[in-house]
Amino acid sequence: MKPPDAHDPRGLALMLLSVFLFAANTLLLRALSLHLPAADGWMGALYRGTVGMLMVAALYGFGRGLSVRALLGSKLVALRGIVGALSIAAFYLTIAELGASRAVVLNLTYPIFATLIAAWWLKERVSRSALLWMLAGFAGLLLFVGGDATRGITAWDGIALAGALGAGIVVVLIRKLRATEHAGTIYASQCFYSILLALPIRGAEVGKLPPHAHLWLILAAIIVGVSQLVMTNAYRTMPVSRGSSIQMLLPLVTAAGAYFLFGERFTALELGGAALTLFATWRVAAAPKRRPEPANPFPDPANTAQFPDLPKP
Repeated sequence: MKPPDAHDPRGLALMLLSVFLFAANTLLLRALSLHLPAADGWMGALYRGTVGMLMVAALYGFGRGLSVRALLGSKLVALRGIVGALSIAAFYLTIAELGASRAVVLNLTYPIFATLIAAWWLKERVSRSALLWMLAGFAGLLLFVGGDATRGITAWDGIALAGALGAGIVVVLIRKLRATEHAGTIYASQCFYSILLALPIRGAEVGKLPPHAHLWLILAAIIVGVSQLVMTNAYRTMPVSRGSSIQMLLPLVTAAGAYFLFGERFTALELGGAALTLFATWRVAAAPKRRPEPANPFPDPANTAQFPDLPKP
């Protein structure tokens, strides 16, 4: 395989495209939550899981890697799917409650949690500088969530951070599963359990949605699925450090869109805290590891809670 090239223009273009697609997905869901309350985070998770499952089946089904049996028969695959589904639901719900910008900033702290969990579970060694950057990132979070005296720290901030923690757990689970499971099965687990989680909550409401709502929800699900595939291909020719730095543009692109479309604003203290947290997160995600790692240790922000599980064509 060709080694990653930090200056490959195709990889750069694909990574930038993935950032804009992720931002478009978030902004579209925010617009839906404002104009059609029934199309909430649970509904978004249900459609994302359904469309994602169809995409995985088309790419990896019929003997091409997808193992339906593993979705229920493997404890680690099931755990990855359940935690991933909960993380996506948390992210989608907080988009409506906190706004697109704030939800994305809190969600993108997941690499810090992943690093801490990997150190505890996988016994990965963490450098002193990484620990210091993590402390700085958490300090920035305190400034960010408490920087607006009129809002204060709410339960939704806690839910957003719980979703980021879940995404960090998912990253570590994916690292373990890569040795035994196909990427299509790992990704399908998130889709499958998203459906199982959201269907009892919002399944009865699907038929009550107006026709245009179905179209927008399907479009949002397709956008996020394509953005994951685009980012996967970008990482084929791009080092993690370069890709991580470009992905940190996501809050900026989302905030710019939310500013013009929805009038979302941050105080100076919130901006300072967000900048410190995102910079610290980038330093943790892009720093060299103390032992060899796969080419892409942080593949899904989103998740992915919005992007830790990227199916490889």
